[in-house]
Amino acid sequence: MPRQQQPAVQLDGGQIGYLQLDPNQHAGGVGEYLLHRVKPYLPPWLVTAGTGVLSVPATMAWGGSAAGAVGLTLASLGLTAATWWAGKNASAQRRLHSAITVAAGTSWFTAASLAGPLAGPLPGLYFIGGAALAGTWNVRQLLRVNPDGTPAGADGGLLEKVGLAKTMVTGAKVQPNKAEFNLQLPGGELTPDDVSKALPRLAGALKVAKNAVRVTPDADDSSRATLTVVPHDLLKAGVPYPGPSHPGGSIADPIHVGIYEDGAYMAMFFPGDADAHRNAMHLLGMGMTGTGKSEGGLTALTETVTRRDVVIWASDPAKAEQTLGPLLPAIDWAALTVDDTKAMITALRAVIPARTSWLAKYGYKQWEPACAETQADGAPGMPYLIAWFEEAAKTIRETDDDVFTGIAQEARSAGVSLVVSLQRASSTQMSTDTRASLGSSWVFGLRDDRDAQFALPDEALDAGAAPQAWRDKKPGYCYLVANGIPEGVWATPGRAYLTPVEEIEWAVVEFADVRAVCDPVTGKAATNAVGPAFTQRTRYPLPALPAAPYDDEGTVYEQEADTVDYHYDLTPEGDGDDVDGWIDPDAELPPVERVVEIAPPEVPPRTKVGKSEAQRIMAEILAEFEAAGLTEVGPADFMAYCDRFHRGRSWVSGQVADMVASGRLKETDDSGRYRIVPLQHTPA
Repeated sequence: MPRQQQPAVQLDGGQIGYLQLDPNQHAGGVGEYLLHRVKPYLPPWLVTAGTGVLSVPATMAWGGSAAGAVGLTLASLGLTAATWWAGKNASAQRRLHSAITVAAGTSWFTAASLAGPLAGPLPGLYFIGGAALAGTWNVRQLLRVNPDGTPAGADGGLLEKVGLAKTMVTGAKVQPNKAEFNLQLPGGELTPDDVSKALPRLAGALKVAKNAVRVTPDADDSSRATLTVVPHDLLKAGVPYPGPSHPGGSIADPIHVGIYEDGAYMAMFFPGDADAHRNAMHLLGMGMTGTGKSEGGLTALTETVTRRDVVIWASDPAKAEQTLGPLLPAIDWAALTVDDTKAMITALRAVIPARTSWLAKYGYKQWEPACAETQADGAPGMPYLIAWFEEAAKTIRETDDDVFTGIAQEARSAGVSLVVSLQRASSTQMSTDTRASLGSSWVFGLRDDRDAQFALPDEALDAGAAPQAWRDKKPGYCYLVANGIPEGVWATPGRAYLTPVEEIEWAVVEFADVRAVCDPVTGKAATNAVGPAFTQRTRYPLPALPAAPYDDEGTVYEQEADTVDYHYDLTPEGDGDDVDGWIDPDAELPPVERVVEIAPPEVPPRTKVGKSEAQRIMAEILAEFEAAGLTEVGPADFMAYCDRFHRGRSWVSGQVADMVASGRLKETDDSGRYRIVPLQHTPA
């Protein structure tokens, strides 16, 4: 039994296709069902019947009238010409069929109006010719679909025009600013990949942005897919950070970092969850300058410092306090120089086996919230550890391009999440092994589609994710591809919350008594690895802030997302002038004790020397190392002097490899370290 087609679903740019409906859902008896089946074919017959009925009063008005004959003839010719003109955008077949039908119908009506509908051959022409014309339109309607019910012909809808002929729309879900269409592709002819390739054409036809049209393949049927169209950008205004999503909760609870285009929360999960079949997350953050990548990171860290069972180690050797400043009092270890960052990386390598051994001792297959609690034998718990490396390109440049690879491959089982944030995760910045090991990605605006391939999986790109469409014009816009996020949401745009400094400082102070401290196992392993670099790490005092937006029971006041206002109370509680914490607005400001540089000094541009000159300088630097008594070196040692030849790490590594081949350097047991062979012993 053929399936009935309802009119195509319409959007501003054109029709998507035909919506197949099950006739049984309309069945309410045989008569009702037959009427439902016949109803689409009735219009031509109703027009034919109406023409015959109207001819009776027309005869009474104009029968035998010369003026009526002229008027009816001109009207017939005009209506036929108008039909031909109106069909100029239709197919030639449809245009001709329509014009012939109108000409025949108006000619009979003119003759019947002047002579009477029963005069001469007019009755026969009406019943035979009228029925034949109505039948031709019914035949045309039947031939618009093939026996399988798929649209055919030139008027098969927008999908045919963009190269997706024979594709059916089997279901639609239309929301105020979002439409989802379930597509049934012709088996063996089209796949979801073909739909992905057609997305730019669909976006143009619908007159929407490129990344406003997305496709999600059906996981169980490669002949099915879901097409999503979002006509208007509802993320333009941005949404302020609404406050902690789980104040005082566990790091195992979702970390809310923004909203999706449909208003749903954008959330990420750091620890793994065996019940949810979710692994712990290692995250790659990527976005060009000015895209809001650092601000998004601050939002995620602000959420994190409100949890009770997590410790944060953070590094930013490029911007130092400029980015992490408001959060520093809540960070257990802040590495704001290259040396401190190197020490942190060394410590991370040491704490992973120590933490893994502790988890195994107490029977945990992976970290879970119970790990942070006091254990059955009275041993203190072990909080989750997040190692966040902001502006990681400088760290990689000053160390090694695969400096994070080992940590990323081993840390998950130890209750450690690694976050590496940089502008461009290309192979010249980060090794492919590291990028593959991070697993999850949080991607803001990028320069081009090649950069997008470094951070987003093929599934997201094929579904329509296009961060290069934003570049740096839409700060905060992002895609989140992470553990716990359904694949169908990977290509859905979102926007990170806007988190002002006051919100960050409030969270840092309010949850100071809730936050965990570094556990003895992690602390001991870090101390054994780097000594004073860990034990004497800088600890930042809490800022003095007024009361937080909590009621007497410790519950956060609910606020509208776009009007976050904590109404800090700065009024003294007593009548005297000695109230603790009261600041006299007329008092002089204290003298400046510390000046914080909020931007790096401008460095004059370096001139890139020639290849032979750079090789000579490399040889001189090696000789200087040897004269200074060094016995082992690595690419990182040469990079410290890169101002003298202005070359990248890959070139330096190649020169080191040449020195090894020539016998000037010799490999050691430590990866990336080479023993200097005295010059007089170098083979000729």
